[in-house]
Amino acid sequence: MQLDQRAHTLLKALVERYIADGQPVGSRALSKLPGLELSPATIRNVMADLEEMGFVASPHTSAGRIPTPRGYRVFVDTLLTVGPIDDKTVDAERMRLPQPLSNLQPQKLIANAAQMLSSLSQFAGVVQSPRRESVFQQIEFLRLGEKRILLVIVDPRGDVQNRLLLLDQDYSPSQLTQSANYLNQNFAGLSFDAVRKRLSGELQQLRDDMGRLMQAAVEAGSEAMAEGDDMVISGERNLLSVSDLSSNMSSLRQMFEMFEQKTGLMQLLDVSSKAGGVQIFIGGESKLVPMDEMSVVTAPYAVDGRIVGTLGVIGPTRMAYERVIPIVDITAKLLSNALSHS
Repeated sequence: MQLDQRAHTLLKALVERYIADGQPVGSRALSKLPGLELSPATIRNVMADLEEMGFVASPHTSAGRIPTPRGYRVFVDTLLTVGPIDDKTVDAERMRLPQPLSNLQPQKLIANAAQMLSSLSQFAGVVQSPRRESVFQQIEFLRLGEKRILLVIVDPRGDVQNRLLLLDQDYSPSQLTQSANYLNQNFAGLSFDAVRKRLSGELQQLRDDMGRLMQAAVEAGSEAMAEGDDMVISGERNLLSVSDLSSNMSSLRQMFEMFEQKTGLMQLLDVSSKAGGVQIFIGGESKLVPMDEMSVVTAPYAVDGRIVGTLGVIGPTRMAYERVIPIVDITAKLLSNALSHS
């Protein structure tokens, strides 16, 4: 349902007042705001319409109204004015980090970015670790014992993954060397999925036992490269001081279960990385973070122009979005730049 200009103006004023004060906003308080130029009777009528349409709600304990997740959605999508974050603020926060971003290893960069998000927003910062490409530059087989082989995978960035293969037959060192050489010479630089497809047509030309070894290596390699996707969360304790989130034990329990299990958050970060740009998930609308009192503001970050993960701020639905959005946006740009030059 479309809102007219008066409804938009009043909804914007109510949301901004509620974000600032945290108290239900009454029609009388709105009538005193400068620039509205609407009578109290008109305001009451419009607010009643907004409540009927589900954009605001009346708590039982107050005559005032508060925004619903639907009201916040209209606010952030159509009514919010986002300004740039103060450069001095960003510079001050960067100086408080243990070291300049560009001099750190990737995992330290990830942790410091989460800390920066938390420090700037005063809520919780979350950064999804870069997803590994399922691509290998080199593999080796090391015989550990009868029917036990260590698969060593080196990716294009030089990172190493190991995987233990438990096989149904034994292989000699020369067979292991021959198989590794075949894979490296023919498939280095490809993803394991691509190798699997190519191998399926070539295995007929190889001896059956060697083919089985290579198939086992490709399957294990694909699994190993998929492992390690994780996230770093900083500042969860900040949320304990937010009354909207810590007002009852049920909300607290739900919030910390979300942090512990991470599954919903990880799915949400995956979804937002595909959308591109800053995304705002309000209340339980995403179904992945099912808490009406919580919002997540996210943005993807990249390495050499390729999106590899997502970061964001987790806070109350009643957050100052015009502050948090640029914080998330600029942190994503800083992390992208640091990782691309690390």
